[in-house]
Amino acid sequence: MRGLFVTATDTGVGKTVLSAALLAAMAAAGEPVRAFKPVVTGLDDEQEIAARGDWPADHELLAACAGMAPEEVSPHRYGPAVSPHLAAALAGESIEPRALLAAAAETAASAAATIAGARQQTLIVEGVGGLLVPLREDYSICDFAVGLGLPVLIAARPGLGTINHTLLTLRVARDAGLEVRAVVLTPWPREPTVLERSNRDTVARVGEIEVHTLPEVSRPQSSELALAGGELPWRDWLAEPARA
Repeated sequence: MRGLFVTATDTGVGKTVLSAALLAAMAAAGEPVRAFKPVVTGLDDEQEIAARGDWPADHELLAACAGMAPEEVSPHRYGPAVSPHLAAALAGESIEPRALLAAAAETAASAAATIAGARQQTLIVEGVGGLLVPLREDYSICDFAVGLGLPVLIAARPGLGTINHTLLTLRVARDAGLEVRAVVLTPWPREPTVLERSNRDTVARVGEIEVHTLPEVSRPQSSELALAGGELPWRDWLAEPARA
């Protein structure tokens, strides 16, 4: 399976925009792409809907960028704005790890079956919240990422508090054996403050990790997302690591 797993330091820090920007940039470059998000919640929550404004729900945005139907992107879709394990319980369901991994693998393989002569497609998987968010009480987003075996990107805020949150996420990912390719700070302002520049440099130095930035995208348009995502070194992130 070829692709990237996009996680974040918390909910609402920009990982959906990062995922969509990657999808849009790859698609614009002629890369066959697919998107997968295991669970989406808050679809019926009035505050969540109001907060999105003109932006669609996560799975709808990813679907638009990948040329898919929204239900193909997210197999589990819930109304309440709560943790995935609670949303599933409220719906009388249980999220099954094997089924979830199989669904992701099927999504990755489906493009080859529909596009004659297509190159190996790239799968962008967006997590839910941070790595320790439970999909069920004994199975976290981190466990799901380990099961997929994809290299990881971490979306993080550029402002105050991001050093601790990002370094904690890095530690969890590395302790689990995940390969983190980069941290992406977003939305990165046109004129970053001294604090924001320091945060970027400190995370890179202390975390011993590449840190990149993604500017704010004002509209959920594929062209704007592709322009922002095109500034990121996604081809390098998709490359196989060098062997010792």
